[in-house]
Amino acid sequence: MTGSRQKIAIVGASSDRSKYGNKAVRAFAAQGWEVFPINPTLAEIEGHAAYPDLASVPADHLDRVSFYVPPEVGLRVLDQIRDKQVEVWINPGAESPELLMKAEELGLDVIQACSILDVGENPARY
Repeated sequence: MTGSRQKIAIVGASSDRSKYGNKAVRAFAAQGWEVFPINPTLAEIEGHAAYPDLASVPADHLDRVSFYVPPEVGLRVLDQIRDKQVEVWINPGAESPELLMKAEELGLDVIQACSILDVGENPARY
């Protein structure tokens, strides 16, 4: 993948700058990632085209999908990423026993942690 940027879909991206779904868009963009905000009600977030669902993302592949939605919403999204070889980040507040069990059943590579911190950014900075 030399020369190409890593790609992330942020499920629950928001136009509200105080929400982590917005902070993640800005943090990943600041680190050079190609960002695909997922929000069914918005066309654009922080200068990035927004998509109603993962199936609408025009990328040939994603490196990571990061969840900033309530667990019941996340449960509905898991099936969309079952066949994509992608890291799934479940951020604090987006997890539930049911969500984690379903992800395991689908064979997804799940990391439970703050994905903003993982790329070397501090959410408080945003």
